[in-house]
Amino acid sequence: MTATLQIKKDRPNYYILIRYQDETTGKERQKWVTTDISVKGNNKRKADTKLKEVLAEYENQKIDISKNVLFTVYIKEWLEHLKPSIAKVTYDTYKLIIHNQVIPYFEPKKLKVKDLTPLHIQKYVMFKLKTVSPNTIIKHLWNLSKCLDSAVKQKMIEYNPVKMIDKPKKIKYTGAKFYNEKQIDNLLHISKGDIIENIILLAIFYGLRRSEILGLKWDAVNFEDETFTIQHTVVRVDKELHKEDSTKNNSSYRAMPTVDLIINMFKKIKEAQAQYKLLQPNDYINEGYVFTHSDGRLISPNYVTKHFKQLLEKHKLPVIRFHDLRHSTASYLLYLGFSLKDIQVWLGHGDIGTTANFYLHLSMEAKRSIANTLNSKFQRFNENGSTLALG
Repeated sequence: MTATLQIKKDRPNYYILIRYQDETTGKERQKWVTTDISVKGNNKRKADTKLKEVLAEYENQKIDISKNVLFTVYIKEWLEHLKPSIAKVTYDTYKLIIHNQVIPYFEPKKLKVKDLTPLHIQKYVMFKLKTVSPNTIIKHLWNLSKCLDSAVKQKMIEYNPVKMIDKPKKIKYTGAKFYNEKQIDNLLHISKGDIIENIILLAIFYGLRRSEILGLKWDAVNFEDETFTIQHTVVRVDKELHKEDSTKNNSSYRAMPTVDLIINMFKKIKEAQAQYKLLQPNDYINEGYVFTHSDGRLISPNYVTKHFKQLLEKHKLPVIRFHDLRHSTASYLLYLGFSLKDIQVWLGHGDIGTTANFYLHLSMEAKRSIANTLNSKFQRFNENGSTLALG
């Protein structure tokens, strides 16, 4: 709700124009209020004081009126108010849950915010559990709870009903798999010449997330210092690609050392891209990404996931998720004798178990120790130089 002082033509007094949103329809509305304060003379300060009084009065009225707002109208409004303060990928994730799951369930019920009870929320949980996992429901409840926390602050309801229900127990994911040293060797061998060969190499060598690898740009690669920085990510939400100058958490933003194997890989990719640009000067898409198709298009997360599975099936390797390469790296580093503290920082983990807060920051020298050890293990795959495949 906003209010401004207005002067009407041929009218002697100040007017206040109040703009507000109709809580039942969500539409923008306005209301004129006369102040009985003359525009003549030095009355502007007096009119400003009156404006504040009228706005406060209408804000208090709005609290009572807003209690009649439909829950589905309110949660849409809450999401839009939240939008400027969160990342676009986060907003789209919330929107996907709210518009595709929450609203279709509650809209036919015509429930007002003030009438929501724990039983309504509990029934929603039981209904959704028929089609989605408990872990997904927990994400739904997080959105609902944040929304209704705002309703409590606005005095629309006395308590948050989400906090009064029996929430489903989170299922700890136990399906994570990892490759042993021999399987890693096989994967590196069969991926030679494949379009995602170097994506797989970075995933195994550094334990990078798919979003971190695909988000890698040339301005993050420092050939002089022999480092690259994880500072940009690419993820897919529904059907939209999100290219963000952000990482999963503060620990994910990190500089990594390179070695001959990785430097040569970057150089060959850069040389190949330069050739492709020459061959198609008018059609090449140059967004500055490292991992692209031959026309410069960014390789998408879905493409990597699908192609990786096809590659494993074709060569009869155990089928694992692409993200499981990250687990494989962690397991391999443990096998090589590195501490959990070292592995935490190498992988950019926010924490490792309940003791993560006690882990110390890993220096670049310690990171180089990991890089050099891995380099000696992987060096045999670079005898003829890392091959580059662009589709």
